[in-house]
Amino acid sequence: MEFRVLRRLFPADPNRLSGEYYAGRSKLKVHLGEDIFERLRGKTVVDFGCGQGHQTIEIAQQGAALSIGVDVREELLVAAGEKAAGVPNATFLNSTRLGTTQFADFVLSIDAFEHFADPEGALRQMYGLLKPGGLLLVSFGPPWLHPLGGHAFSVFPWSHKLLSEQALCRWHNAVQQTHLLRFEEADGGLNRMTIARFQALARLSPFRRVSITLVPIRKLRRFHHRITRELTTAAIHGEFEK
Repeated sequence: MEFRVLRRLFPADPNRLSGEYYAGRSKLKVHLGEDIFERLRGKTVVDFGCGQGHQTIEIAQQGAALSIGVDVREELLVAAGEKAAGVPNATFLNSTRLGTTQFADFVLSIDAFEHFADPEGALRQMYGLLKPGGLLLVSFGPPWLHPLGGHAFSVFPWSHKLLSEQALCRWHNAVQQTHLLRFEEADGGLNRMTIARFQALARLSPFRRVSITLVPIRKLRRFHHRITRELTTAAIHGEFEK
């Protein structure tokens, strides 16, 4: 029944998280502040969960000594490497073959933490990549209980919580020609990361200092507080010092 209603009301993907918000803007500045490139200039930077490598290349072009894009999806790394032709201080590596070598001044994780299949393991790997005193800067959203926290399954606000996973996967398969059985199987993965879970990961991590900031949904700012934050937070920012 749910699937039939979805197919009738939403015959195509509404694409509510299209990325248009960043049109004409630096995603890194939006997430990490206007001074981010000054902070990274002359440094060795790892872009963990780099996807197609746009931010990795931007970091290199804005003055980092070395910008390293890391991802688990080999096809994206190949495409990113092609985009980076002519940018000698940008390179791309598969996270499954990276190891932990303690060479980075900064590790960045932008709009990736909600997609890691093993977020605990990813956080440990990021720690291992940093020099002593190095910084991990994390920013991602929307978290799982945000109105659009279901990402590709957010047909309408909170649909990922109001409708069954089976119906939403069937709908996604029909409109995107995929073969999904669970949210986690979507392109890039979806690990259902909540604020509480991220804070628990941070507390259990080996980092010696952690600072987490919650950015409220602008239209719901007046309702954003400790009790409602899971429902009214647009993004999570974290700074972790090794």
